[in-house]
Amino acid sequence: MIQLKLLEHRLLRYGGITLGCLIASCSINLFLVPSHLLTGGATGIAMIVYYLTHLPIGAQTFAYNIPLLWAAWRLLGKGYTCDVIIGTAIFSFCLDFTKPLNAFAPVNDMMLAAIFGGVFNGIGYGIVFRMNGSTGGFDIVGAIAKKFYSFNMGGVIFGFNCLVMLAAAFMFGVAPAMFTLICMFMNAMVTDKVIAGFNSRKALLIVSNQAEAIAEGIMEVGRGVTFLHGQGAFTRRERNVVFVVVNLTQVAKMKMIINAIDPDAFVIIMSASEVMGHGFSSPGVKAGEVIHRYGHGGKA
Repeated sequence: MIQLKLLEHRLLRYGGITLGCLIASCSINLFLVPSHLLTGGATGIAMIVYYLTHLPIGAQTFAYNIPLLWAAWRLLGKGYTCDVIIGTAIFSFCLDFTKPLNAFAPVNDMMLAAIFGGVFNGIGYGIVFRMNGSTGGFDIVGAIAKKFYSFNMGGVIFGFNCLVMLAAAFMFGVAPAMFTLICMFMNAMVTDKVIAGFNSRKALLIVSNQAEAIAEGIMEVGRGVTFLHGQGAFTRRERNVVFVVVNLTQVAKMKMIINAIDPDAFVIIMSASEVMGHGFSSPGVKAGEVIHRYGHGGKA
């Protein structure tokens, strides 16, 4: 039973990685290539060479990743490298498989191509990263630099991408490089959003002398409540702090309940990008890793 669940989670994970790679590849071939724009990483280098020689982008991407994958195998371990090899192979195949989309460019404006290319690229990469996958490239360089030199992984990747942009500016002009930066910015923003989750919630911390009454009022509308034990620094008085997570549409109702019971309550409302648990989202594909580690009664 445990093995079956593990297999299901693994199939779901690789299915998600394939979907993400397909979306990102369609974005590159629909928006970026027809406008002679670039993306980051080894794929960006492959696109520069493609514009000069018309060599297939996918095949180039995989070829450029071979020495990086070898380095990852030697320095980062087999487990990490096997996942990257699978992601790189899927992404490289999708890039060349979707190449005919070059003829169906939906926009002719370079700005629109940069924006929409970045958005859909971000959706694709976000799905891949959310499934704990990778498409290789400068991610490997960043991981090696972080492990052995304690460099910030994002900073290393950004530095190498800047070198790609400088090369593009030198060969194709400043304008395409600037539009590519817009594309990369949109890509990063959307990727982060997909990884964090679109179902944004609000977390409330409520400090009140009527904590129990407020908790009962909140539970009456169907939300669970947790008491955190707090103590006033000045008065040294112990009291319960009410902690609750709600949907955006329920924030106004929470305010009404709190104000009706204790108008002097101290309330902090914070954003929660993703909430897992009963009544919210499930842990997702990572549950398979937990099953694998703990399913047989073993310790981590």
